[in-house]
Amino acid sequence: MDININTPALLFPAITLLMLAFTNRFLSLAVLVRKLHDEYSRGEREKNILKQIKNIRSRINLIRYMQALSVLSFLCCVLCMYAIYRNWMVMAHWIFAGSLFFLLASILLSLIEINKSTKAIELVLSDIEELDKENIFTDIFKKEDN
Repeated sequence: MDININTPALLFPAITLLMLAFTNRFLSLAVLVRKLHDEYSRGEREKNILKQIKNIRSRINLIRYMQALSVLSFLCCVLCMYAIYRNWMVMAHWIFAGSLFFLLASILLSLIEINKSTKAIELVLSDIEELDKENIFTDIFKKEDN
């Protein structure tokens, strides 16, 4: 496969948009942490608050890794462009492959974080209603009670 200087540059918008999305998720979690901390400090020691805090802590760690992998992917793109500029094509191919690998790993961690965030929403909803363990097929085909 031939790559030119534009090939790694094609990933720049995708990587920066992912980094922006990850930062927004981090900021929304920071607001939620402050809210839960205030509730816990006021003495509202519901059992779900500690579960939510544990879930948020693991999600924050995931987002940190997602951001780090995105930055590594971005750096590899820049290094790949430099290698192409210097006409080190074999090295450029390997660096570009590394960039794609880091981007893929970041997206996979994002999928895991999304799964954890839905579990966090279920924790909040469990205060309101008793949730049954259901799978995606029963959720899709379940008839709504009106």
